[in-house]
Amino acid sequence: MADSQITTLTPAEVQNVEFQDTHAQIPSPSSELSNELLKLNIEHAVVEDDPRIWSHARKTVVLLIISGASMISGLSTNIQNPANAQIEQQLHTTSADISLSLSLFILFQGNVPLIWSAISEIKGRKLVYLLSLALFTLGSAIVAVSRSIGLVIGMRIVQAAGSSAVFAIGAATLADIYEPHQRGTMMGVYYSAPLLGPSMGPIIGGALTQALDWRAVFWFLVVLGGIFTVAFLCFFKDTFRKERSVTYQNVLARRVREQLLSGAKDESRRISEKELQEYGEQQTSSKDVEAQRTVIPVSAIKEVKLSIADVNPFPPYISILRRKNNLAVLVASGLLFGFSFSIAYTCARTVAMYYDYDALKTGLVLLAYGIGCMTGSMLGGRWSDRTLARLKAANGGTSFPEMRLESTKVAMVWLPPSIIGYAWVCHERVDVSAICVMLFLSGFFSIWIYTSTLAYIVDANVGRSSTAVATNSSFRGLFAFVAAEVAVPLQDSIGDGGLYTLWAGVIVVTECLILLVLYKGRKWREASVEQEKQKLDVN
Repeated sequence: MADSQITTLTPAEVQNVEFQDTHAQIPSPSSELSNELLKLNIEHAVVEDDPRIWSHARKTVVLLIISGASMISGLSTNIQNPANAQIEQQLHTTSADISLSLSLFILFQGNVPLIWSAISEIKGRKLVYLLSLALFTLGSAIVAVSRSIGLVIGMRIVQAAGSSAVFAIGAATLADIYEPHQRGTMMGVYYSAPLLGPSMGPIIGGALTQALDWRAVFWFLVVLGGIFTVAFLCFFKDTFRKERSVTYQNVLARRVREQLLSGAKDESRRISEKELQEYGEQQTSSKDVEAQRTVIPVSAIKEVKLSIADVNPFPPYISILRRKNNLAVLVASGLLFGFSFSIAYTCARTVAMYYDYDALKTGLVLLAYGIGCMTGSMLGGRWSDRTLARLKAANGGTSFPEMRLESTKVAMVWLPPSIIGYAWVCHERVDVSAICVMLFLSGFFSIWIYTSTLAYIVDANVGRSSTAVATNSSFRGLFAFVAAEVAVPLQDSIGDGGLYTLWAGVIVVTECLILLVLYKGRKWREASVEQEKQKLDVN
């Protein structure tokens, strides 16, 4: 879909609005438009207080808040690792129970965003941020005072549910405020914070455990959750606009039909049959339902109130998975995250067992991986945007989402060799500085690729960005859960050399999936759009 498209409004006085210039003032709908149908690109539907034209400073505040809060997701995953031995001793539990708490945390953190995303598409982003962070803070406080491993496991699941929303919906928030040609860079900046979390977690957790005890780790998370809850409450303005949400519009259309069929007596509060018929005809008249969707009449939005009872996360989830381009990229994204989780998890074990490093030193070694990820995220995001701009210019000013994936090729060449290098420097127990170098390179190139795939998932699912990112989170959680379960048995049986040589092979398959989407994805996506259009015609 092109970044720049002409939008035509039915009133004569509002015509040919050019949305390419993000600094242009876009007029708000006046009261005279209240009963008119707006036929436009849903990505650029006219809205009040358009987040796309907010000032640079205001957008930066939003970016900083969601980036900082998203660090909670990565930080809370493994901050308890240095304290595991102390937890096991004081709560009289086993390493199997500790491992279960970690695996369940990852699984729930990956899949609960499907619910948060559905709620955010009806009630907005801010409410979800506040509810999820409050849940995370409550879960952290109860873990800190727990006297049994069962309660710890249960509240770690609550923590996972609370920490998952910011990371999943954060990317959708960026889609709310930035144009497609800006998203690669901003995704890179945003994603650098949660990447730093897994590296900082062992350092902070180790320092707090050694200085105080394991409960201090979770009191630290309570304080962190409280700070960001206040930040969202006081400084964050909701970026969600229902006119630009496919999920909201679909639910609203269903409710309007129900209202028409219910035979309500008050005709003045109903949408006419003719108006609804025009809506259905105009919505499916275009060849591309993503490029031209019809927004529900403003009168319907005012008269029909949606509630959380209207939220059903599964239809949007299924609609994302039905597209072959989405499925291929989601599998690739899940494999990349599974690799990232595995290398951080097993590296900590390797340096502790064979180099006799304590929790703090282990965290410092893993910091090399975190710095590599941060650098790759920021530079990869910028390169992604530059590649998109270059290809768009070469294509006569028209772009489509798959162009962005061209930027991953440069990293694809170097990622498998970097992983193999890490595999055998660990296997041969060479100096730890070599491990740090290979960790940096593996993190740098893997996240370079991942940043572009995340931006692609947003760009290729117009009006469904939060659902698409939540689905991505679900795949991440599933693959990380599997990686966590198989990492240690494989490491014990075939060593780091064998394990990460296997991972290098898996990453080659991952790269092939991304290349497949690069060359075939547009055709698949347009075929899916046509099928969705035909389905709308039938309905």
